Amino acid sequence: MQNSGLQYLSASTDASETRSPNQHLLPLTAKVNPQDHLEIGGCDVTALVEQFGTPLYIVDETTLRTACQQYREAFKRHYPGESLVLYASKAWNCLAICAIVASEGLGIDVVSGGELYTALQAGVPPQKTYLHGNNKSSEEIQLAIENECTVVADNWSDLKILAQLSQQSIVDHPIRVMIRFTPGIECHTHEYIRTGHLDSKFGFDPGQLDEVFQFISQQPGLVCIGVHAHIGSQIFELQPHEDLGYVIIDTLTKANQYGLNLSEVNIGGGLGICYTESDDPPSIEEWVKIVTDSIVNACQQKQYPLPRLLCEPGRSIIGSSCVTAYTVGSQKQVPGIRTYIAVDGGMSDNPRPITYQSLYRVVLANQMSAPMTEPVTLAGKHCESGDILIKDAQLPKVESGDILVVMATGAYNYSMASNYNRLSKPAAILVNDGDANVIIERESYQDLIGKDRLPERLTLNP
Repeated sequence: MQNSGLQYLSASTDASETRSPNQHLLPLTAKVNPQDHLEIGGCDVTALVEQFGTPLYIVDETTLRTACQQYREAFKRHYPGESLVLYASKAWNCLAICAIVASEGLGIDVVSGGELYTALQAGVPPQKTYLHGNNKSSEEIQLAIENECTVVADNWSDLKILAQLSQQSIVDHPIRVMIRFTPGIECHTHEYIRTGHLDSKFGFDPGQLDEVFQFISQQPGLVCIGVHAHIGSQIFELQPHEDLGYVIIDTLTKANQYGLNLSEVNIGGGLGICYTESDDPPSIEEWVKIVTDSIVNACQQKQYPLPRLLCEPGRSIIGSSCVTAYTVGSQKQVPGIRTYIAVDGGMSDNPRPITYQSLYRVVLANQMSAPMTEPVTLAGKHCESGDILIKDAQLPKVESGDILVVMATGAYNYSMASNYNRLSKPAAILVNDGDANVIIERESYQDLIGKDRLPERLTLNP
């Protein structure tokens, strides 16, 4: 029997099973209903499309919460010290997503004033909010410290701004600072998402740390609470994370020489997810055990007290919880070469294929059991030859009006979306136990021109 969309449900039919969400292609609640339609969060995807239109981001609340819970509970099991999981919200930052992860006890990692403002408006506790970024403005840093958030200093510019603001006494409390450095650890991932090697725009080089720690020790308004290092994203290897623990604890002992008693370490994130059936990432549990064992062993070796341990997963929390639904439009057959199937979205709602050559899988949501007999190329509608979502996909016979669902689109799809070709950004909905709620409204044409301004001299008189 030929494969159908059902093959992707084999590991996704029971939300209570022990495999972690990052090891699933579809959300944990995905199943096929009696109408042979894909169902997520108790909602028929074709009915969702009828109600909300396409393209449509569909976020399964159960999958998102399960990922948060598995991270939080795994750290409690494996780390004998205090820990805090931060959601790396650059993967998808909006009010609803921030509110959900905060309600699960997680903190938030933000990388801009906009992400910070959104997190605070969503009710994320400031003491659990950490501001990153390699080119923070004074205004962004000031927003963070006025709200008593922690600032992760990435470079000398950050430190000088922080020192200046502390001397101006714009706040009546010490400014909490962490130091980000490049640990010099390579991992096998896309070149653009490797951040731990020495040739990186992020973080201080290890050779600068003596000068950095000396500078901070001379700033009474700054309290350096710890260090941060991150080795990359979409990583399937565990060894680099094990190596990172020893590098980080070595750095803490160096800070002691300058009278700094650092109590926190942030080992970053980077755990990969399944985008295709051939992907085999470690589970959340396996990843947590490796990083916690690494820190514990390094502390024992260096006779250093266990620090508060932070991590900041993003993709592995949100990625598998979301799918994107499209409506099929035109088709083009190039004899002897390929068949193009066009959908009503593309690179403006998912720029990862054209940016990173990322691979995805797709199902026909209104015919889940139909055999996949047709090799096709799934094309977007943008005026760009490279706007290809999936090359050489396997699908059933597809007709105009069919509903296609691309899997694992929660991470860096909405957050990197654009208005290229003046397409309006899609709506996003949250599904749970048969209920569907809009968490991001679909943009209208009026929204597209809402910030445009037409000088009076350019106005055409009738």
